Amino acid sequence: MTVEQLRNIHRAMPFRPFSIHLADGRSFLVRHPDYLSHSPSGRTIIVHGDDDRFDILDLLLVTRLEIHASSKQPGEAA
Repeated sequence: MTVEQLRNIHRAMPFRPFSIHLADGRSFLVRHPDYLSHSPSGRTIIVHGDDDRFDILDLLLVTRLEIHASSKQPGEAA
């Protein structure tokens, strides 16, 4: 996984929620662009949860990104 691949998905318009999968089998859901931040180098990322919980991840341990369907409901404004 490269920094650019993650940034492209994170900055996609419109944003679609995605999961970050790690080599050890764990996964982390990014529900909104504000729930993910990068270190200046891009190697370390922070995934924030709904309850002020956060996880610090090494991008070198990411095995894949899984992009989910939009969370927007039919008829809902963007």
